[in-house]
Amino acid sequence: MAGQATRMVKTGFTGFPAEGMQFFRALARNNRREWFQPRKQIYDEQVKAPMTELVTALNAEMMRFAPNYVADEPAKAIYRLYRDTRFSKDKTPYKTHIAAIFPRRGLVKHEGAGLYFSVSAKEIEVAGGVYMPGPDALRAIRTHLAERDEEFTRIIETRKLRTLMGNMHGEQLSRVPKGFPCDHPAADLLRYKQWLFYVMLDGALATTPKLLGEIRKRFEAMMPFLNLLNEPMVRAAKRPKIGFESSLAYNDCR
Repeated sequence: MAGQATRMVKTGFTGFPAEGMQFFRALARNNRREWFQPRKQIYDEQVKAPMTELVTALNAEMMRFAPNYVADEPAKAIYRLYRDTRFSKDKTPYKTHIAAIFPRRGLVKHEGAGLYFSVSAKEIEVAGGVYMPGPDALRAIRTHLAERDEEFTRIIETRKLRTLMGNMHGEQLSRVPKGFPCDHPAADLLRYKQWLFYVMLDGALATTPKLLGEIRKRFEAMMPFLNLLNEPMVRAAKRPKIGFESSLAYNDCR
């Protein structure tokens, strides 16, 4: 308890103010520019400023167990509040949560495995994994998992990770992808197009000092999972850019 108290004093993060969560509840009812603009200062002071404090505090914690995922500039790790409505039927201009992302340093932002959390009045989301890999990265991860499937399976089934984050999620193909034997022992892993863990926590945590620790321990539990997924991209980033290659023969599973 003494160590925890010392850490709270050092980081300065004690939770979001209640006014910040009240702002999000009101925004959900009044999601339009005319309502938001006169209240932007409330967002900046009661939501964005404490979020920056939280990311800064997480950075300090992550230097111990995930230095390659620390955000160089906390403000740039935080997503904009403004929604991209160009291709959405929902034209409301603002998100009703605030979120931050921690990609692996040296990799393209959404191709490698990274960490994420969001805070709203309703819930806290904590997540990690590969969300939007391009074709080359996807092939590299699958080739890597084909060679390290037993180790990967042990990691995603560890008690600590399962207790804190539940089961692994992600969209899957209906059959084993091209380039891999249909009867490969890791066939189930290779069908994934995403490899993700995510969990929703009680929104009441947002206004308490416990929020930092709840996010931190889940980030730490996911690190072996993220590091294994990122290994082929990290190796490729250190080599001349000749692209990823699969070592497995072509085979079309039908």
